[in-house]
Amino acid sequence: MNVSEHHSFLIFSLNGSRYGVTTQAVQEIFFLPALTPIDEAPRDIVGVVNLRGEVLPVMDLNLRFFQRSLDYQITDSIIVIEWQTVKIGLIVNQVHEVQDIPLEAIAPQIAYGRQNGSPSHHYITGVAKNLGELVMLLNPEQLIEYSGSPETPPFELNGTEIPGSGTSVQKDRRFCPHATPEDMALFQERAENLMKLSEGEDFTGLMPIAVIGLNDEYFGLDLNVVREFTDIRDITPIPCCPSRIIGNMNLRGEIVTLIDIRESLNLPITRAIGGTKVMVVHIDELVAGIAIQEVCDVMYLHPSKIAPVPAAIHSANDEYLRGTAPYREKMMSLLDLPKILIQGELEVNEEP
Repeated sequence: MNVSEHHSFLIFSLNGSRYGVTTQAVQEIFFLPALTPIDEAPRDIVGVVNLRGEVLPVMDLNLRFFQRSLDYQITDSIIVIEWQTVKIGLIVNQVHEVQDIPLEAIAPQIAYGRQNGSPSHHYITGVAKNLGELVMLLNPEQLIEYSGSPETPPFELNGTEIPGSGTSVQKDRRFCPHATPEDMALFQERAENLMKLSEGEDFTGLMPIAVIGLNDEYFGLDLNVVREFTDIRDITPIPCCPSRIIGNMNLRGEIVTLIDIRESLNLPITRAIGGTKVMVVHIDELVAGIAIQEVCDVMYLHPSKIAPVPAAIHSANDEYLRGTAPYREKMMSLLDLPKILIQGELEVNEEP
């Protein structure tokens, strides 16, 4: 029997396009922290971060592709890749799922009919055609090592004129100069959390946690079950379902059921969930969307910091809580999301 060869890729978004990088090169993922600029660094290395005692260079892929750098957002992430002995972080807009792609579904590098292709062409090993939309597959070795010729960038970020535009772009090495004070405080807090892990705390056994907001309270859950965060789109109501089933949402051709878990958590549902975000989770064979108020953070939590649910807040629904842990100036509740979705009477009943 002829078995197709598959390759595993981590899929992510950048400026509305989809990219993939081999999972063999991926070390870890975390939300974008504050970066420290280095004046002597290459133009696409926008700063470094102290990652558990290791200085990690961070690359702006827009600049690497010789495009304009865009303002960073608190929902941006860093994918840490390693090739041979070099580690580097890539700033991306959104991290999606890991996909196994058969070799026959990967088109080789595209021929443009020109002798000298664009510089970014060196970074693309192929294009995946079987994921509903085209995904450009990156070459991590070229991302780290290839520099191109000094004449290839379409513009420089040091006050020179952009060809054909009549305008100039002034180089600004500050990290995210247009961020609000609140966003900058969160960026800085993330950087401090990444650095503190090196100060005598063993990284072994730490739990990756996604922190979300519901009814102005913090909740943490296992990041491994989170496939992506995205915006809520048009919702199609489902008849004969409990109120906690909000409806179906078309997510790039995949129908995802959107759920309100507040009733399972004994939270008031007298008002609509603020915000427009949905957290897509994948548990066993179940894919569902959880309506949330906001995406707060991604952090690493040591099991020793998890405390039992206080007796004062015990209820019939605390079976869905794994405990509590400190977060900022408050406490967050740690959710047992698989139990909520599988045992929390959240199944869709289409029978009248």
